[in-house]
Amino acid sequence: MDVTDALTPVVTIGLNRNSSSFDYSMTELNNLVEANNMTVAETLVQKLDKPDPATYFGKGKIEELKQVVIDDGVATIVANDELSPSQIRNIEKATNARIIDRTGLILEIFANRAQSREAKLQVELAKLKYQLPRLHTSASQRLDQQTGTASGAGGATNRGAGESQYELNRRTLEKRITHVNQELKEASKADQTKRKQRDQSDIPTVALVGYTNAGKSTVMNGLIKLLGEDEDKQVLVKNMLFATLDTSIRRLTLPDQKTFLLSDTVGFVSQLPHQLVQAFKSTLSEAANADLLIQVVDGSDPHRDLMMKTTEDTLNEIGVTNMPMIVALNKADKQDIAYPTREGDNLIMSAMDDASLTTLIDMIKEKVFKNYQTISLLIPFSKGEVVSYLNDNTNILKTEYKDDGTLITSELNETDAKRLEKYRV
Repeated sequence: MDVTDALTPVVTIGLNRNSSSFDYSMTELNNLVEANNMTVAETLVQKLDKPDPATYFGKGKIEELKQVVIDDGVATIVANDELSPSQIRNIEKATNARIIDRTGLILEIFANRAQSREAKLQVELAKLKYQLPRLHTSASQRLDQQTGTASGAGGATNRGAGESQYELNRRTLEKRITHVNQELKEASKADQTKRKQRDQSDIPTVALVGYTNAGKSTVMNGLIKLLGEDEDKQVLVKNMLFATLDTSIRRLTLPDQKTFLLSDTVGFVSQLPHQLVQAFKSTLSEAANADLLIQVVDGSDPHRDLMMKTTEDTLNEIGVTNMPMIVALNKADKQDIAYPTREGDNLIMSAMDDASLTTLIDMIKEKVFKNYQTISLLIPFSKGEVVSYLNDNTNILKTEYKDDGTLITSELNETDAKRLEKYRV
């Protein structure tokens, strides 16, 4: 059996409102569909200045959509925009097919991919907030209300019953939202404790950010391999949107003993639902609290400028502004250009190329280790533990043995320089 036989066929639909990025957004929608274990049977678009408030598409196009659903034998339609509850109901009624809007699709993908407890809670919170304004009373409940108005006291009971079901559903959602928020606060406290411990260790942090599928995880794995770290530190790499949602953090040590933490954050996508951005703030806070961001961009994609704008907008939404950043224009091996090529804080590179990764490391060092000082220390022979610490954790430039101790010239961070000031010569 062909692999595609196991995938759910869908029809994707979209409105072209004369946007220069419309074709790209539809391509991205189709990629999101595939990331959700579906396959695109057909795509239907319509040029309109604005969506029909009742049915998204115009009346004639809805009829065409109904026929496409019948002809292709599909049971699901995926829309390129976020739809109102009434639009969803009316399209489903007209086509007898399930309708998922772009926001709902991304939420489904995130729900399927979440692995950690915190990621699952974040996705659930986003889904609950998405569902809350989409609650509606059924036709029978509305009928109860109308009957109650006309029938006096007996009808009032019916009206109350009709309203109570809606209110019950709403209260259930609101109660669950409160509960999930509380659980996330507890999880966030644990993360803040870990982050505080990392901050106190004085180890700089570097966060990989960027569009989903730009190659962030491949860059991380390339650096891990180049630096000779254990293979079990490597992270999942898959040619799929949102292959992973959980932030991976690895401690990397350079040949000169300098150490930094590298985090691989969840990828971004255009029109990323606001609910998800808010829900994943704690995960994305790895980027907000980093000393340096590396924005990984698929340099081979013709829409890379849009991708970079999406990344910038998402970072702004979580409050990350004016952060030191390296822009890594990845996948140069797919283009007919020279690499690695550095232009200021921009690097044309390939995550599969050791020379590119070496240049990236040099750029990281320039940014996060610029406050290191070259200092000479005379360590008494009785303080062998200090010599051992320097040998194990710093870049030793010169060692001499004097009558009154070991003279070491080393590169030190500010914390070590202050702590060992008494040995300075």
